[in-house]
Amino acid sequence: MRVVLQRVSEASVTIDQKIKGKIGQGILILLGIEEEDSIQDIEWLVQKISQVRIFSDENGKMNLSIQEIKGEFLVISQFTLHASTKKGNRPSYIKAARPETAIPLYEKFIMELKAVSALKVEEGIFGADMKVSLINDGPVTILIDSKNRE
Repeated sequence: MRVVLQRVSEASVTIDQKIKGKIGQGILILLGIEEEDSIQDIEWLVQKISQVRIFSDENGKMNLSIQEIKGEFLVISQFTLHASTKKGNRPSYIKAARPETAIPLYEKFIMELKAVSALKVEEGIFGADMKVSLINDGPVTILIDSKNRE
């Protein structure tokens, strides 16, 4: 499971010209799911995301978590995070989970994030054509892979 975290001042997702989810200060999460991902990947990632210190304190240092600033989350499914660009010029998405595997994990990720963080969690719609708008604050963008727990 891979996530791209973007610290945002605000973000929204629009589907069919209607806003589906909108947040103020917080984290936009782009979530990519592989076939072999599990509940353990979700639990580890949710803990990491809820505690990662990427918000500035009173001295301008990235020393605060989303919990401490009472921020918000916007979660967007993003199968292209598992693109392989080894061969040729057209990315392969063979590592990305099929919907029958990915949708339950996507929904579980959102439920776990809500339960652990107790913060507002907005979301897109899995597999939909989504337009995501954001103001990346910093900019701060972080990639985390549950298979590479450094």
